[in-house]
Amino acid sequence: MGIVAGLDSSSVYTRIVVCDADTGQVVRHGHADHPAAEATPEAWLLSLGDAAGGGVLEDVSAIGVAAQAHAVVALDETGAPVRAASPPVGAEDRGRAAALDTAARELVDALGGPDAWSRAVGSVPQGGAPVARLRRLARENPEAARRVAGVALAQDWLVWQLLGRPARMATDRGGASSTGYWSPLGGAWRPELVELALGHAVALPEVLAPAQPAGRTPEGQLISAGTGETMAAAFGLGVGPGDAVISLGASGSVCAVHGAALPPDATGSVTAYADATGHHLPVVRTLNAVRVLRGTAELLGCDLPALSDLALRSTPGAHGLVFLPYLAGERVPALPHAAGTLTGLRRESMKPEHLARAAFEGMLCGLADAADVLRRSGVRIDRVFLLGAAADLPAVRDLAPSLLGASVVIPAPATYTAQGAARQAAWSLGVDQGTLSPDTPPKWPEPAGETYHPTDEALATGTGIRHQFAAVRDSTHGEG
Repeated sequence: MGIVAGLDSSSVYTRIVVCDADTGQVVRHGHADHPAAEATPEAWLLSLGDAAGGGVLEDVSAIGVAAQAHAVVALDETGAPVRAASPPVGAEDRGRAAALDTAARELVDALGGPDAWSRAVGSVPQGGAPVARLRRLARENPEAARRVAGVALAQDWLVWQLLGRPARMATDRGGASSTGYWSPLGGAWRPELVELALGHAVALPEVLAPAQPAGRTPEGQLISAGTGETMAAAFGLGVGPGDAVISLGASGSVCAVHGAALPPDATGSVTAYADATGHHLPVVRTLNAVRVLRGTAELLGCDLPALSDLALRSTPGAHGLVFLPYLAGERVPALPHAAGTLTGLRRESMKPEHLARAAFEGMLCGLADAADVLRRSGVRIDRVFLLGAAADLPAVRDLAPSLLGASVVIPAPATYTAQGAARQAAWSLGVDQGTLSPDTPPKWPEPAGETYHPTDEALATGTGIRHQFAAVRDSTHGEG
């Protein structure tokens, strides 16, 4: 088919991968940081230009764009940004996080509560959602809010710029589903929710089908619809029905590919995303993942590799210790004011290796609880892709299959978000050329990596550990 490119515009850099459209093989890269202390759309565009320098995009037939989650661009009637784009909230910026949480709560109350939001868009808005960012703009800068004529996400704005600023912007289902004002159940915008946030109606991008191109650049390059970073990473990994992706950061997330939108969830546990292929990608987030391991390592005076070594010296069940890992409160189960709990202390269990083991088991049981939220909604999870630096720890690799109840894939490090954007571009290009169906994306090889399958004995052991964890969780906090 030719050569395609994927652009990943994160909160701090632009990364470009150029791939063979038929095989997915990466043939060259580009990278550039965003200008220091800048968080404006213009800065993203400058970074893109720097990353594309030196002929990186030479001979490229099609381009796909993915971008940072939740960055919303508010535009006036001339198409100029009304103010700096809202970047993702960093843990260090508690003032901004509190303001966005307040905005989200106001929206929930204004529509009539969590159940009303869940019925409308399949999710209850959180502080980072674009709809909450628009509400915050209206609260803190009403004059600027009144000038907003249209809103878009970061990838939508970049696609629009690459196309030469046509009359209307475009997006895909995946990006639209992250806004808080698009319904995965109805497959359509809910413009009244934008009006609720901003105080007046605005223009919204056209939502394109997964393989539908957004247009061509003035130079003739095909530009695909674009998508969000979560959806692009899943597409780059090649996940499909039966697959889940668990990301291990300080907090954690579990997302899984499913063929239909999940029923409304008024608890707010599930965020109802769509993916980049026509399926759905419901996400459950936890507040505690690697922060549990780091805290335990600090307590024991070691680093994470040493903590992993200690854990593997213990035995399954950590000699009776159960660590409820709610160090930052928790979202699933909904325990915002909870603290971590360590139970089962006996003289013989008070050893570093047992505490280390309990930390790994507690973290993974918490993530397994999150995966069970999806399973109880009918989502099949047979295989889990485990992402993040902590996934390489031997204790994680050893314990995850039995506690998560699935085969675990540790993919090799790669630029999966940019590769997912490139794969979307290859799909649009193939449909345009008549070599691919709009229903079937290009068949690129699965990523390199290691797969770990649980044995029947390990699954039985993992089930016992999870039962003990659940018993302590429920006796301490009520049923999870």
